[in-house]
Amino acid sequence: MKVQLQHLAHARSGDKGDTSNIAVFAYKAEYYPLLKEQLTADRFRAFYRGAIKGEVLRYPVDGLQAINFVAHGALGGGVSRSLCLDNYGKALSAAILGFEIEVPEALLTPAMRSGV
Repeated sequence: MKVQLQHLAHARSGDKGDTSNIAVFAYKAEYYPLLKEQLTADRFRAFYRGAIKGEVLRYPVDGLQAINFVAHGALGGGVSRSLCLDNYGKALSAAILGFEIEVPEALLTPAMRSGV
C-alpha cells in the first residue's frame, strides 16, 4: 500500500543561497530500507515538478537512518533574491512529506491504513 512519507519519517531543512539541504529521518529502523530504496535523488527532484532547477545529490546516512538531499537551484536564486517566500527550504522539507512510499502489509499501522 502506498502511504505518505509523513507516516514513516520526519524532515529537517536548511538553505544557503540557492541551495536547499533536506534531511529525511526514518521514525523506525524498519522504515529506513524502504526510504533508501524508493526515495532516490531522481524521484526526489521529480516530486517538486520543476521547482528544483539544478542537480540533487543524495547522501544516505545509515547510522542515523536518514537520507540527506542537497538540492541545487531550489530556491529561486536564493532567499534574498526571490519574492516567493514559499521557496524557503522549510517549505520544501514540509512538501516532501507528501511523497508516497510503497509499504509492505506487515509494516502498516492503523494510521497508515486510514490515511490520517
